[in-house]
Amino acid sequence: MNGIKYPVTKKSEHTDTYFGTAVKDPYRWLEDDRSAETEAWVKEQNTVTYNYLSQIPYRLTLKSRLEKMWNYEKISAPFIEGEYTYFYKNNGLQNQSVLYRKDKSGKEEVFLDPNTFSKDGTTSLAGITFSEDGSKVAYQISIGGSDWREVIVIDAHTKSIIDVKLVDVKFSGLSWYKNEGFYYSSYDKPTGSELSAKTDQHKLYYHKLGTAQKEDKVIFGAEQKRRYVGGAVTEDGNYLVISASTSTSGNELYVKDLSQPNSSIVTIVANFNTDNDIIDNVGSKFYINTNYNAPNNRIVTMDLTNPQQVNWKDLIPETENVLTPTVGSGYIFAHYMKDAVSMVKQFDYQGKLIHTIDLPGVGTVSGFYGKRNEETLYFTFSNYFTPGSSYAFQPKTGTSSLYQKPKVDFDSEKFESKQVFYTSKDGTKVPMIITYKKGLKLDGNNPTILYGYGGFNVSLTPSFSISNALWLENGGVYAVPNLRGGGEYGKKWHLAGTKMQKQNVFDDFIAAAEYLIANKYTSNHFLAVRGGSNGGLLVGATMTQRPDLMKVAIPAVGVLDMLRYHTFTAGAGWAYDYGTADESASMFEYIKKYSPVHNVKSGIPYPATMVITGDHDDRVVPSHSFKFASELQEKQTGDNPTLIRIDINAGHGAGKSVSALINESIDVQSFILWNMGIKKMN
Repeated sequence: MNGIKYPVTKKSEHTDTYFGTAVKDPYRWLEDDRSAETEAWVKEQNTVTYNYLSQIPYRLTLKSRLEKMWNYEKISAPFIEGEYTYFYKNNGLQNQSVLYRKDKSGKEEVFLDPNTFSKDGTTSLAGITFSEDGSKVAYQISIGGSDWREVIVIDAHTKSIIDVKLVDVKFSGLSWYKNEGFYYSSYDKPTGSELSAKTDQHKLYYHKLGTAQKEDKVIFGAEQKRRYVGGAVTEDGNYLVISASTSTSGNELYVKDLSQPNSSIVTIVANFNTDNDIIDNVGSKFYINTNYNAPNNRIVTMDLTNPQQVNWKDLIPETENVLTPTVGSGYIFAHYMKDAVSMVKQFDYQGKLIHTIDLPGVGTVSGFYGKRNEETLYFTFSNYFTPGSSYAFQPKTGTSSLYQKPKVDFDSEKFESKQVFYTSKDGTKVPMIITYKKGLKLDGNNPTILYGYGGFNVSLTPSFSISNALWLENGGVYAVPNLRGGGEYGKKWHLAGTKMQKQNVFDDFIAAAEYLIANKYTSNHFLAVRGGSNGGLLVGATMTQRPDLMKVAIPAVGVLDMLRYHTFTAGAGWAYDYGTADESASMFEYIKKYSPVHNVKSGIPYPATMVITGDHDDRVVPSHSFKFASELQEKQTGDNPTLIRIDINAGHGAGKSVSALINESIDVQSFILWNMGIKKMN
């Protein structure tokens, strides 16, 4: 092999039977995230991985350069709450961004500094909400990257804690009712490991200030078993909007009149066939973004006196491009996605087009939201080689001006992106944006990262990353295809990459790699494939189906044991995209055929692989990665390393500290370049 002495991973005799077929699971013991045995295995694997990485001579040089690039001031768009204007700022390399505020005289102060939450930066701010008059604040914190949160309530003026701390809150927003209390969601704390035990009954609670958490009233979910439940109070304070679902697609919709004591909950949508989101209301007239009879989404109006879907009326009809709306200043902003690139139109509440908004360039725009009385709104623009700049927008005139442009040590003028459309295995045309340094030689020798996701209706739109900027600066190519399973072309595109069409996603990714090689952007010796979460599954499936196609594979926090994913935490909610091995013999056979853990074969030279996970990942539990790495280490043929990098006190990715992000980026890029045979950097 390659001189690496991997830890000996013991094998057990565990076997599961699915529809008469026995499936061995020799690494089942690694699912126990609380055992001393698993902890020892993690330490041994990390020792091997970091010993390997430490021998790459340019790793520290890359880190020094990335830290220099990362070390610039980042300031968010401002927002007004009560008597203050708030904004987030990071002076460069702070682990977590700090929330500042200014009073009406312009005096600036730190309001909340998440860097003080823990010494190592692993406790993060995970959401913050102000009461109706801005006098009270509830904010969530995440410890070690876990999805389980704590909620702390403070007085906005004095910053002192004014209420009991709420614990065991998960997958929740916080929505205030006046200044008296707020709605939040959570599951009953599971028996067994809180990081891996199944959680499948979500409940909406109301917490009244000054009362104990055990007295919080269940508003929805006690009698209805739903995996995801959310509640939000409308801006006028008169209604509670409840969304409930059993999976990551499709939701029921309910409304409760808060102005009438003891009012009943009114059902708006009583099934999970469509996605429905109330974006605003004027009295009893509600504005809903929906894909009901509109795969690319439309905005409809609904009156609470006659709320059924058949009575909904078009306000902004469906178009050929996918719609995602925001509201602010009394207008609706229709964000359209055309081939993964942003367009924005401004409408009034009668559906009249007011402005087609001029954007700074071709890329991704976010923002255009705020309260109804705000005179100025803000938006951010970026693409793969342009750092995000924020703009102030005047809704009455439709004009915008630069608000804040970051000073990054990176010359965007030297780089460009090209969008191509390639043909997948079944003839489907798939878009891909390829970014590189101007003057790139198409000679097949360019180190290239092919990044993908392809699932859950998620769209990959152009965005700037400091880590990717370093890769580009060093002559690398960065390619992102918009695979089926994503949301770039609406519901039909999503469905074409789900359940028994999931192989389409892998075929699209393979075809993207073949396009890059055929057109001499790179070769299989200089190609790395990368993805996280569902994208980790993408990488795992692709590298086991076509190990000849790439030199390096980086599956991060991946769903890799497809026969058992639905038995952990909230995994069962992903069945809309994947199906489950338990539902039918045909689905079991289909899933088993691509499940990465079950398709590592002896005698195959797999690409150099670094599996990445976090020991506190309670979204996609780390045992997926543990099992996959064990299979690779046992069966790999040839000299390519098969390592696993396990972040300690880290979860699925949200809230990860800057230092942790930098370290991971450098380890990944060093590993990729080293295994492409690049022994020194210029």
